[in-house]
Amino acid sequence: MSFELFVGLRYLKAKRKSTFISIITFISTAGVTLGVMALIVVLAVMTGFENDLKEKILGTNAHIVVLRSGAPMENYRAVMKELKGFAGVTAATPFIYNQVMLSSGKNVSGVVLRGIDVATDRTVTRLGASIVEGSLDDLELKMGQGSAALPGLMVGKELAKHLNLFLGDKVNVISPMGNITPLGMMPRMKPFRITGIFNTGMFEYDSTLAYISLDQAQRFFDLDDTVTGIQLKVENVYHTGELARSINSKMGSGYYARDWMQMNKNILFALKTEKVVMFIILTLIVLVAAFGIASTLFMVVMEKTRDIAILKSMGATATSIMKIFVLEGLIIGVIGTLLGMASGLLIALNLEPIIDVIQKITGQNFFSKDIYYLDHFPSLVVPSDVLLISVTAILISFIATLYPAWQASRMLPAEALRYE
Repeated sequence: MSFELFVGLRYLKAKRKSTFISIITFISTAGVTLGVMALIVVLAVMTGFENDLKEKILGTNAHIVVLRSGAPMENYRAVMKELKGFAGVTAATPFIYNQVMLSSGKNVSGVVLRGIDVATDRTVTRLGASIVEGSLDDLELKMGQGSAALPGLMVGKELAKHLNLFLGDKVNVISPMGNITPLGMMPRMKPFRITGIFNTGMFEYDSTLAYISLDQAQRFFDLDDTVTGIQLKVENVYHTGELARSINSKMGSGYYARDWMQMNKNILFALKTEKVVMFIILTLIVLVAAFGIASTLFMVVMEKTRDIAILKSMGATATSIMKIFVLEGLIIGVIGTLLGMASGLLIALNLEPIIDVIQKITGQNFFSKDIYYLDHFPSLVVPSDVLLISVTAILISFIATLYPAWQASRMLPAEALRYE
């Protein structure tokens, strides 16, 4: 052990006359601990919410969507085959996308109607996993008997509530882009039967989406053998931007590809910004604790004036004196950081049972599943976040030690011992 570290550790131990300094040291250590703990827990929760939202978005949407500029896609089977040849693309499925109205009794709601190929859609999206009633395969069947047999339609849970729909109910699909008659444009209308109800966990999707089979969509919208576009599944969901740009350059100006990050950029940007802002705000807790470290060192320097003078008289250099107080402050910061990491990880990794215990004790349900659409309380610890928090806390503690340590190193032995 170097003599600087030895002296620094000795100065941390309280003597009877320096109890007040030890209390401030304890408070400074506790401040760093609380700051690091709060940062780890809050960032773990925000990362968990972000990851949960991405899972819900990717459960309903494809990773990349390829569309035809201004017109339906005619030779979609050949385009699908070509798109599957791109490196990183694992599956493809055609789809039809249009806006319609659903009418059930006295209730009417505007929705986005998607026509999907059931066989290939399950290889691209996870729509089948979100179905709570019925089956995805029933979309291709006609429900009922004889003339009452109707093609299948699947709606979201919130949309079913709004229209008071249940499995097997009849619903009318109305398209404003209808047929031209002598009386003008007449809306196109066709009855369907509810064969499935899905719950993605996102209100926007569950209240505005409906699905029918691809061939029924082609007949209803009079599209012949064309589709709106093609959905792609890729190996790495975070490299979709590069792949979309590659598709745009190679497929020509007649086609354009958009990845899931582009289509949801507003909400993803909001989440990222919120996470960065929360990190900056909570870092202020560590910064306040750093002022406590600086205050502690200033008082230690004042108390140890004679010791510093004696050490310098014995041959200690200014650098060695500075090291003593820098190490003393760093020890406070490192201990606080380690305690904060331990407590923060303990809470973040066991957050859901902790919340359950608090809710049982208080009798309050802080996160109602009916309001927040959560089947669990998300918390995801990312090692890089923990490392960043730890390095930041120790760096702030180190910076806080520099000025008091520099002041101690500048002390002259004659001046320090003049009044002793």
